Amino acid sequence: MTNDRRRRRRSRGGFTLIEVLAALVLMGIVIPVAMRGATLALRSAGLARHQAEAATLGEAKLSEMVTQGDWLSGGSSGDFGADFPIYRWTLQSTTRDFDITELMLTVTWQERGEERSMNISTLAYLSQSTGNGTGTAGGTGTGTGGGP
Repeated sequence: MTNDRRRRRRSRGGFTLIEVLAALVLMGIVIPVAMRGATLALRSAGLARHQAEAATLGEAKLSEMVTQGDWLSGGSSGDFGADFPIYRWTLQSTTRDFDITELMLTVTWQERGEERSMNISTLAYLSQSTGNGTGTAGGTGTGTGGGP
């Protein structure tokens, strides 16, 4: 009977103290690394969302200003209204050769206590023959300022 008792004790399920400690140490290493990865992923997703919104808002504003001729008044600034309160824009124009003007719209916003910015630019031509007609040449370019 003593052999039966020993077999019963050995066959009982459960974890030894060493196994529990090893599992706790492993969790103590893995969980902080996983949480850091999740934090970085959330931060990157937020930055990507803000950059996409800024690019879309900036391109729309720049296109609106070119088609309406608002860029002729020189540098101006503003915001994007109540729908996008964190974004602000500033327009700078620089005259280039052959009566072509470079228009650079800078969109800025605050993210995690840092000011971020994105530049969107295009080229515009003021036609002298029609007086106030405008045309655009080239395309738009975007870029970001600041670091993560």
